[in-house]
Amino acid sequence: MPRFFVQPEQINSDTALIKGPDVKHISRVLRMAVGDSLTLLDGRGNVYLAEIVEINKEEVQCKILEQQTANSEPKIQVTLVQGLPKGDKMETIIQKCTELGVSRVIPLAAARSVVKLDANKAADRQQRWQRVAMEAAKQCRRAGIPEVHRVSDWDTILAKLPPDALVLMPWEAEKSQSLGEILRQKTVAPPEVYIFIGPEGGFEDDEAQRLKDKGYHLVTLGNRILRTETAGPAALTMVLYQYGELG
Repeated sequence: MPRFFVQPEQINSDTALIKGPDVKHISRVLRMAVGDSLTLLDGRGNVYLAEIVEINKEEVQCKILEQQTANSEPKIQVTLVQGLPKGDKMETIIQKCTELGVSRVIPLAAARSVVKLDANKAADRQQRWQRVAMEAAKQCRRAGIPEVHRVSDWDTILAKLPPDALVLMPWEAEKSQSLGEILRQKTVAPPEVYIFIGPEGGFEDDEAQRLKDKGYHLVTLGNRILRTETAGPAALTMVLYQYGELG
């Protein structure tokens, strides 16, 4: 059955509206008609079985038949704080982490981030990255869409870290404490996990020290140095596997 994401405000108790590019896709590509069934998702984990009652050029009007239980969303929330990489690597990272089950992605303007974005470019990139997350969520049949933030700085991110979150930074200079060891020590899943991944070239010493000074965990992922576009999905997989969300 076709699945479409709609804004939460477009769903009422028994009706829903589909707007934007999906209208053309429904009418011209899928050639759906009044009476056809589809699945609607509000991006917040809610799933609805619906039936088309009207199609016009601007919108598709649907009748809600049933609210269903979503089972595709991880119970643990994991936020990836990703040092801003070059080129289109951010899109790849968002796509793969969405498939795996990330809840939120925060791009970080790290010291070694080569890309520098002004306010307008940052807004455009954030919109594009959010579309990547939505398309990836559709493809892997998730009920929720990870929230992709605008590019942030260290002070902003550190000020908003929840006090009960498990905060992890895979860092190539850390040799003794592994990510696996930290996760095995946390026998009860924390409410939230934050994973900090550096850009090309990694984090600088003072950036890592900022997290260490706050009591957060610097960890190693093993004996091999992973690319920035590999490290995030790898660490996310380990966290979700440890707490029963993969495998």
